[in-house]
Amino acid sequence: MKLDIPQQVRATWQVPACRIQMTSESRSPWCVVIPVINEGARIRNLLERMAALGIPVAADVIIVDGGSTDGSLDLEFLKSKGVHTLLLKTGPGKLSAQLRCAYALALDQGYEGIVTIDGNDKDDPDAIPRFIEELKRGVDFVQASRYLAGGIAENTPKSRDLAIRLIHAPMLSLFSGFHWTDTTQGFRAYSRKMLLDSRVAPFRDVFSTYELLAYLSYRAPKLGYRCLEVATTRRYPKGEVPTKISSVKGNLSVLQVLFKACFGAYNPV
Repeated sequence: MKLDIPQQVRATWQVPACRIQMTSESRSPWCVVIPVINEGARIRNLLERMAALGIPVAADVIIVDGGSTDGSLDLEFLKSKGVHTLLLKTGPGKLSAQLRCAYALALDQGYEGIVTIDGNDKDDPDAIPRFIEELKRGVDFVQASRYLAGGIAENTPKSRDLAIRLIHAPMLSLFSGFHWTDTTQGFRAYSRKMLLDSRVAPFRDVFSTYELLAYLSYRAPKLGYRCLEVATTRRYPKGEVPTKISSVKGNLSVLQVLFKACFGAYNPV
């Protein structure tokens, strides 16, 4: 794939230190980025489901690891499930830092669009081909929604469900100008054009935890990019909430990020 990022633009990107643990020749103009850290059987189950659906044939699968120590990312297992690249973030930061590592790699490699799905096996990967089809049609930001007609929200914690419906989605809808229904989950897709826009500028150190998700949901519609929600399924296992967001401190942090995003605190200067 041809590298077409101007050197003077690429030199401004702030990308955490990372290294490639495994990779192969690019096969597709599309990729699926999966951020993980110690997801155990959940990431393995997700990869098995994706392999059964033929996702690695439709898009190159890139896992970006935040520093797993549970042995879930055995290279032979990843290869057997069609994983294209394993990228290890060694620098500081959490989710947004991982995403910056993977997105920089993907854009450097020339991918036309990026689908992101969490590695905790809550989302149904059968929607991935639909995301790619929408990117092909010219949509710049495709967001999964469990709340659209045809979507399924199973065992979502009540407090989270109310926070999304009553606070997070309404605020981002109001301030971005696009009607969002499901704004906290990371199952989404972005066009190359949008991520390379200097008015978006996602490769900045201010994006370390969950900032990038809220910021892009606010910024993309404001800049006139084509946005779309797609009905999907998100299932939480009974009696367990696989998430890296702690119940009190973590949720307060997410709300703080939301307010900062809506009031333009993350906009490039």
